[in-house]
Amino acid sequence: MDGSARLAEIEQALAREGWSERPVAVLDLDAFDANLAELARRADGTPLRVASKSLRVRTLLDRALAHPGCRGVLAYTLPEALWLADGGIEDLVVAYPTTDRAALRRLAGDPSAPAAITLMVDEVAQLELLLDATSDVRDGTRPIRVAIELDVSYAPLPGIRFGAHRSPVRTPAQARELAEEIARRPGLELVGLMAYEGHVAGVTDAARTPYGAAVRTMKALSRPDIASRRAEAVSAVREVADLEFVNGGGTGSIESTGAEAVVTEIAAGSGLVGSGLFDHYRDFHPRPALHLGFSVVRRPAPGIATLLGGGWIASGVPGQDRLPTIAHPPGLAYAPQEAAGEVQTPVVGAAADDLRVGETVWLRHAKAGEPAEHLAAYVLISGDEVVAAAPTYRGEGAVFL
Repeated sequence: MDGSARLAEIEQALAREGWSERPVAVLDLDAFDANLAELARRADGTPLRVASKSLRVRTLLDRALAHPGCRGVLAYTLPEALWLADGGIEDLVVAYPTTDRAALRRLAGDPSAPAAITLMVDEVAQLELLLDATSDVRDGTRPIRVAIELDVSYAPLPGIRFGAHRSPVRTPAQARELAEEIARRPGLELVGLMAYEGHVAGVTDAARTPYGAAVRTMKALSRPDIASRRAEAVSAVREVADLEFVNGGGTGSIESTGAEAVVTEIAAGSGLVGSGLFDHYRDFHPRPALHLGFSVVRRPAPGIATLLGGGWIASGVPGQDRLPTIAHPPGLAYAPQEAAGEVQTPVVGAAADDLRVGETVWLRHAKAGEPAEHLAAYVLISGDEVVAAAPTYRGEGAVFL
């Protein structure tokens, strides 16, 4: 079934249930499940750790974790991880360092959370903060679990660098040095290492342009460097501490990350949703699972129809690829001088003449998890039936970033 036919089916399901609220987010469970199965197939036996930032809906996190190919959650803040642990998730890695002293005190003083949550570190100052913030609530029997993040950005020449600015730990020697610092602090326990190759997993590469060719070349050249440094760093750190896990990758690099013998788990999340950016990847094409419906509220001139809202622009470097994709009806484009607006979005083209006030235009967000910050719930649909309305984090009153 093509995208337009599926969206027509979704509209009919909403109409049968009397679901007229707009904007509306519809999560197609059939597409979600198909994407989950495909991610697990691509991982070829290496467990997937579900990136919560790409979902931000506990119902969907639970659905993914029920799959045998998944284990644990990659959270994005400590307060989020504590909240998820309170809800019963027992294996959480916080992917970014924390300086939230109140949350650290909650972690250290909780009877079960210290065993469920691992924090990310990449310098000694963070270690001192963790211990200082929890000095009067730690009982000495439950150390704070930590993992080291290794930076695997690609820097082939001085002044040339590809990848996100993340950890300052770039070499095996630096990783071992930090591991030794952790070992000298009995309130901490080193249990893992993470190395995220965002310049491979998170950069689109399908364009048949010189830029697209350059990205594909960069990825091909950087993969051996990633594998070599990750393996050497793991070996160096294991001379200091046993590691329960070595985390790497993302939806866009599952095959290459999983091929590394030292990697024990792969982070993935956005591929479950099949957000707009994945239309521009060469090797993986997930099914679109999340659809955003906005109402036509005015028709200011021939060839123009205006939506209420619609301007949920994705984070990252501003550009056309950060705009929502107009999915249905076909034949629409953004008005050049307005694009996707804060409270109104004019769409233009021949199809705009056929739109009437009250009808729905369907968009797809460029990124997977960010729409959940705008909506209280996702409508879950399977086949042609509405299954449930699942609250987002925001719908449950939880705000983490």
